[in-house]
Amino acid sequence: MTSIIYVGMDVHTTNYTLCCYSVENDTVFATVDLEPDYMNIVKYLNRVERNHGGDCHFVCGYEAGSLGYSLYHQMTGQGFECVIMAPSTMAVTRKKKGIKTDKRDASNIAKCLAYNTYNHVYVPTGEDNSVKEYIRMRNDTKDTLKRIKQQTLAFCTRHGKRFTEGSSKWTQKHLEWLRKLDFGDELLNETLREYLTSYRQTTDKVELFDKRIAELASTERYDERVKRLSCLIGIKTHTALATIVETGDFKRFPTPQHYASYLGLVPGEDSSGSSVQRTGITKAGNSHIRKLLVESAQCYSRGRVGVKSKDLKKRQSGVDPEVVAYADRANDRLRRKYYRIMFRSKHNIAVTAVARELACFVWGMMTDNIA
Repeated sequence: MTSIIYVGMDVHTTNYTLCCYSVENDTVFATVDLEPDYMNIVKYLNRVERNHGGDCHFVCGYEAGSLGYSLYHQMTGQGFECVIMAPSTMAVTRKKKGIKTDKRDASNIAKCLAYNTYNHVYVPTGEDNSVKEYIRMRNDTKDTLKRIKQQTLAFCTRHGKRFTEGSSKWTQKHLEWLRKLDFGDELLNETLREYLTSYRQTTDKVELFDKRIAELASTERYDERVKRLSCLIGIKTHTALATIVETGDFKRFPTPQHYASYLGLVPGEDSSGSSVQRTGITKAGNSHIRKLLVESAQCYSRGRVGVKSKDLKKRQSGVDPEVVAYADRANDRLRRKYYRIMFRSKHNIAVTAVARELACFVWGMMTDNIA
């Protein structure tokens, strides 16, 4: 008879801590510290099976973290069942001020595996994961560009230089003003030139990455879905492709509310007894998609209900009429929602509410629930 043994793995870049748990005996055993190499785990499991004296089926699990999906692929490649667990969904047996060690964490992981008190992390396909990493790299570069802009403006402000020829920064007029600045000190002038060089180089990188992302979005695997999502206001190629590869399989969410919850766009709750207290959004789950959809929701604060821009008409051109009709209903509803909330509340609250509903429409678009 095959015994099922649950293996909790508390993994770090410097070491792996493993322990086994048996539901039959309700015991934790064979706790070890290993060098961070998956082959050491394989040898450990083989040794446990020999000592057990019979056939064993191992269910391994570890918390989502810095190792990403690499350990999962290595273990499944060796024929072992492995899951990645979402930390925020796991049952925690220790108190906040209790004792925390790697061994206790591994034991808790093993018990969560045994009693199914966790949600597993979706593992994307190799192609989706590669595209996702490329887009995240582009976003990191865009953040670097933002910091360079802030540092350049702060440098000018510290030395009494203010742009008074317009309100918009980083336009051609503003860049020409920056190039002509003279601080009366050669080293300061050189400093500004270095800032501007970094700005140009990083801007060129972002443009190059955006072209590559457009190429990836036009491939057979993503083209149709990207065009469908681009029918919604505020969603263009970059946001559409990022949403697709970050989410993976939209059908794993049974309802649009589940998808919004996965993005952390639903309100939290801190209730006790008969008192019900709602909090801000949970911000749990995928922060990358949440940020993109909140940025997209900003676009609903501009324009009139029922009026399409030339850019939106262009994006909707050639798309299935049913999809366009669904997108138009969504766009009108979300614009009305933004203006309705703005009459009684603040801009950020209205945008967040629109972003939540936009996520629901995205789910409907990607699961063909557009009736």
